[in-house]
Amino acid sequence: MTRSVQALAYARPSTLESSQVGAALGLETAGGLTPRGAEAHPRFFAGFLSAPRIAARGLLAVADVAAARYYQRTLAASLDPVVTGNGDRLRFESFSGCCGVYARLDVLQEGLDGERTGHGTTNVDVNNPLRDALSRITADDPLHLRVGPEELAVTTLDGPVVEKKVPLPDRWLRGFAEAQVASAGFDLRAELSAGRAVAFLRSLPRGAGNAARGAQWVVASGSALRPTTRPVPGAVCLPGPERLVALQRVLRHATALRVYGPPVVDGAPVASAWEVVLPGMRLTLTLSPDAARGFSGEGGVLEALATDEAAADAELVSVLLAWEPAIEPATLAERSGLSVERVRAALTRLGTAGRVGYDLADAAYFHRELPYDADRAERHNPRLVAARELAGAGAVSLDGALASVASGDRRYQVRESEGRLTCTCQWWADYRGKRGPCKHALAVTMVRRGATVAGGVR
Repeated sequence: MTRSVQALAYARPSTLESSQVGAALGLETAGGLTPRGAEAHPRFFAGFLSAPRIAARGLLAVADVAAARYYQRTLAASLDPVVTGNGDRLRFESFSGCCGVYARLDVLQEGLDGERTGHGTTNVDVNNPLRDALSRITADDPLHLRVGPEELAVTTLDGPVVEKKVPLPDRWLRGFAEAQVASAGFDLRAELSAGRAVAFLRSLPRGAGNAARGAQWVVASGSALRPTTRPVPGAVCLPGPERLVALQRVLRHATALRVYGPPVVDGAPVASAWEVVLPGMRLTLTLSPDAARGFSGEGGVLEALATDEAAADAELVSVLLAWEPAIEPATLAERSGLSVERVRAALTRLGTAGRVGYDLADAAYFHRELPYDADRAERHNPRLVAARELAGAGAVSLDGALASVASGDRRYQVRESEGRLTCTCQWWADYRGKRGPCKHALAVTMVRRGATVAGGVR
């Protein structure tokens, strides 16, 4: 796994302190992007939380996921959550160290009482003393939230005094993109009342040993969820139920539980999303198809990355993004002159750079700008890199619906049927397209669409 060191520089540690009006939660920001460009310590919000105790527990749940590995638990994992200001809400996001769980806390407009939320994305410092302090909040006394430096300090900060250096796996970044692509294909499958939600989630096993049992399935039954022995139509996959443990932080405050998933096709395990509705907030956990299978290898973004058309479209669409909390592809299509299909492909490509996410409750994309190298996820995607090398080396020979790809000392046959590519390689035999195209099919796609690759235009 390729890793680099991400340096998160904060002006001071985040703290929770008592004040004359109650308590003050100061979340310090690292370098990030805003409409004004890059800023060392952007400021997104200052005001009161309408439900302080719930917000504190929701933030802890996101931090729990950031510090967790649900697979190969002996390896350490810790990265501060990402926060995005979208004008009317704050979104706190994290990914588990194993890339199998994506968490997001949306603090909506009704959950905030203060100045209008700013726009931009950065990391926020969630240190151990702060976690301890947040866990001790037991009442909804007034809690003032500040995201970013104090107003008087914005122009006087001389430089960072606190720096965290954390390993940042490339697959962690790819996971953001893959989770967004998977979520865009989900539908609402069930909605449970508070009582039913609490009863169901508390009935789930918590031990890691349950991962060996493989994926489980549930289906809506009246106003409840019940287990099913097979993936019937409308069923939702529950892969590794112990990975929902972070939701326990907020269960007592839940007003509803919404469950999302893709259509059941052939019974193979699939991703799913579990959204706890809270007063003025939503906490969502999205699970990969298997506890041992991170989002980074799903391959849902590869088709969009394989063409120069998508790259050019993404550049155009990116200019039209304005930190909107809800991005409508149809609106972008009208403004850009592109088709809706091309806009969706462009949004997928922008997602690989962390520039868009997907909100299931709104059924819409949202704009963010992860403070990382925008090209890294694409550069270090093994299948994409290998496909570009094959296409650039002239390894692809086309013959109508059939193509031949020379790879190593073997030659593979790639066939197109009803818009779908199949291959004679071992990857296709193992996954049958369930984890995206193989490198040979990608190379054929590049050549057929005339993508620019190493070695020239094919």
